[in-house]
Amino acid sequence: MTQRIIGVTGLLAVAALTPAHGQGQGMRFEAGFYGAYTRYDRAFNLKNGFGGGMRLGYFLGDKLELEADILFQAPESLSSTVTQLSPLFGSASLVYNIPLGDRMTLYALGGYSRVDLGDVAPYRFSDGGVHAAIGDRIFLSPTFALRLEGGVVYSPRTNANFGTSSAVHTIGSVGLTVFESDGKPHPLKDTDGDGVPDKKDKCPATPVGATVDATGCPTDSDHDGVYDGIDKCPLTPAGAVVDATGCPVDSDKDGVPDGIDKCPNTPAGATVDAAGCPLDTDKDGVFDGLDKCPNTPPGAVVDVNGCPVDTDGDGVPDGIDKCPTTPAGAVVDAAGCPVDTDKDGVPDGIDKCPATPPGTAVDATGCPLSKDSDGDGVPDDRDKCPNTPAGSAVDANGCIILFETPKAVPGAPPGAPTPRPTLVLKGVNFQIGRSVLTRDSYITLDAVAAALVANPTYRIEIAGYTDNTGSRLINTRLSQARALAVRAYLARRGVAPLRMLARGYGPSNPVAPNVTAAGRAQNRRVELHLLP
Repeated sequence: MTQRIIGVTGLLAVAALTPAHGQGQGMRFEAGFYGAYTRYDRAFNLKNGFGGGMRLGYFLGDKLELEADILFQAPESLSSTVTQLSPLFGSASLVYNIPLGDRMTLYALGGYSRVDLGDVAPYRFSDGGVHAAIGDRIFLSPTFALRLEGGVVYSPRTNANFGTSSAVHTIGSVGLTVFESDGKPHPLKDTDGDGVPDKKDKCPATPVGATVDATGCPTDSDHDGVYDGIDKCPLTPAGAVVDATGCPVDSDKDGVPDGIDKCPNTPAGATVDAAGCPLDTDKDGVFDGLDKCPNTPPGAVVDVNGCPVDTDGDGVPDGIDKCPTTPAGAVVDAAGCPVDTDKDGVPDGIDKCPATPPGTAVDATGCPLSKDSDGDGVPDDRDKCPNTPAGSAVDANGCIILFETPKAVPGAPPGAPTPRPTLVLKGVNFQIGRSVLTRDSYITLDAVAAALVANPTYRIEIAGYTDNTGSRLINTRLSQARALAVRAYLARRGVAPLRMLARGYGPSNPVAPNVTAAGRAQNRRVELHLLP
């Protein structure tokens, strides 16, 4: 028993007194005695009981401490004929302290424990393990404290042979502890930490960080109400409003502090004078700094950026422009009015024939009216599709308009996709039951080919459809063959094959009921779909 006590005590004393690297000034020792109550793991079949121990600690800093302690448990007689059992607990810990004022310090600790149950069977073994505890020091004086603690000792692999693989013991303790400092004299009490002891401090509640005079009262060199030492802007001009750090407040960010600023609502970015009021050099109502056109001529109407507005885009600003609705592209004089050199009613700049003889009827471009052979409204000299079928809607090049912007379906739910642009090839027919085009189909297909050549960016799908008469497989094959026939014809008329995709859909997507001959005729069709 004596060897056990000497061995454990020596080990813990060495752990507590070993110096740590980087020791700072002011470290101190802690020593104490305590009484404890232990609840053993149930599997050990030992009576819970009281004991006593001692501890020794060494502070690594203000909050960290190395500590060792040894706990002697009260002897327990296992039977009338068996020697008494005297369990022994030894531990080494790292302690983290949390000061709560001058009178109290909470702490938490953890570390390694050794539990030795003695030399009596079946307790002739010892266990290693870990422990954790929380506690409180209540200081009765600067160097003397009452210490309360509760914790557990956990052995993950016990050496017991009576049916348990791990063990948990609970320990609560109450004790007294004494501290030893480094022996340096303690400074005089300075509650507000301003360097002036309370006995001499005439301003004992000085804010932390403030510069004080010999009497402990804070100084304020720029008289802005924020003390030196706290004041991050110690040269604030007189009269300026400052924030909690003593720096000037500038609500409108114009560089002139509130309190001095006579125009405190200046728009962000405006150039201001010494009084904080915005400048407007060209007198257009938009302040310098915001004015992106600072040299606007007098009388011109400007936008929010201070730049002249020119509604008709003729180079003469509104407000100065005496002809504010000049057509785009027309040449104008200094007053913004169109110039018409040949007096044909079409202003220079728009007039593509500026030397038209007087009295000659001209078109919208100022050129003499020319012949329109196919009657589509586009003169022959500009008509890229000269043989447009009568009544066809054409574009500016005289080619039929293949695709119009689709409109949303009435009553469609919100977010429903808009139908894709589609052209039904009316007048394109085939021999009955075959994919051979009839001759009357050529007129329509020639016009479509010319329009596709004139619009080289178009990519199309040629979709063939049938009615529901007969087998679906045969109808799908027939519709595919007819779509390919249309694709081949358009390719012979100059449309690049890579721009065209042919697909047969058979009886899918009918546009009319198949119960009547007229409905079936409508469903036997070829459509062009504009691809993205």
